Amino acid sequence: MNLLSPDDPRALGPYRLLGVLGEGGMGRVYLARSEGGRTVAVKVVRPEFAGQDDFRQRFAREVDAARRVGGDWTAPVLDFDTSAATPWVATGYVPGPDLRTVVIDDYGPLPEHSLLVLANRLALALGAVHDAGLVHRDLKPSNVLVAVDGPRVIDFGIARALHAASGNGFRTSTGAVIGSPGFMSPEQVRGLGVGPQSDVFSLGTVLAYAATGRPPFGSHSIGLHAQLFRVAEEEPDLEGVPEGVLGLVRQCLEKDPGKRPTPMELVARTTAAGQARPWLPGELLDQLGRRAARLLDLDPQGYASGGSADEQPEEPSEVPPEARADTRRQDTPVDAHEEVRSGVPGDAPAGTPAPGGLPTRPSHP
Repeated sequence: MNLLSPDDPRALGPYRLLGVLGEGGMGRVYLARSEGGRTVAVKVVRPEFAGQDDFRQRFAREVDAARRVGGDWTAPVLDFDTSAATPWVATGYVPGPDLRTVVIDDYGPLPEHSLLVLANRLALALGAVHDAGLVHRDLKPSNVLVAVDGPRVIDFGIARALHAASGNGFRTSTGAVIGSPGFMSPEQVRGLGVGPQSDVFSLGTVLAYAATGRPPFGSHSIGLHAQLFRVAEEEPDLEGVPEGVLGLVRQCLEKDPGKRPTPMELVARTTAAGQARPWLPGELLDQLGRRAARLLDLDPQGYASGGSADEQPEEPSEVPPEARADTRRQDTPVDAHEEVRSGVPGDAPAGTPAPGGLPTRPSHP
């Protein structure tokens, strides 16, 4: 996490800013605390976009959509102000790394029991997203945060209302398909209309990744077009996936959406595993616990007032993944023009129909 610069605000609405978590294509993400002491992530739109009426309207629509998503396994929208000079949205902060960091840097592929719990929680999270009338469309390891009590799905910034899926489906105004190449569904790759079962395919790719440490359809090193071809036409590489999870992953990765299980079917098949504790290996739980404890030691007064670089956390790599997800790597969203898209709400295709009125700001939670 970086210190606030002289140009950064010290507060947004009722939130005192602690530091800068990261920066994406559409805005900056701050770690902040509410007046009551709750730690949140505040995403702020860049000034150049805030001055565009069409962008501001899209931002408001995305916030309106995201705040309808409930459930225990998503990062909720807590507060927002889309009418401010610089629109912002505060979401629940999850004190843990993303799944990619856990698998690649912190621990390695997860054991079978953890994979079954992960499947259960991700299916419950997708059920909540779909119940709100949305499709996530960008479920990937960097959009799954790993916490002591379970994973959380974040970033509904490119999700769209199901009832908007008409005409050109879920494509941008220029016809470019949005998603992350190694984790997209075949119908998404082909630019067809996508529904909830597209998210189930992505869930299957995430499970395979968590089990093996690699995307089941190859990494970006093989080239974008080769990777997309594999997703659309070839069988996944599932070598190394534990036997107890393999059948479930194969079903999620069926090319035909109708042959994939629904999120609730996945929940039913993994409920027994999901009830067991702990859900992660002890070594990994210890790491997560230490990170959460360090977060509690942050001093809003001293840190937000601006200090030296020596005041930053001892391990800069421990930046909440919702910020790191904006950096370019193999699971970064791309379209036909390889445009980087951040997870900041408002990074939605132009012309997305509004699911309801444009929100301004709710009463504080």
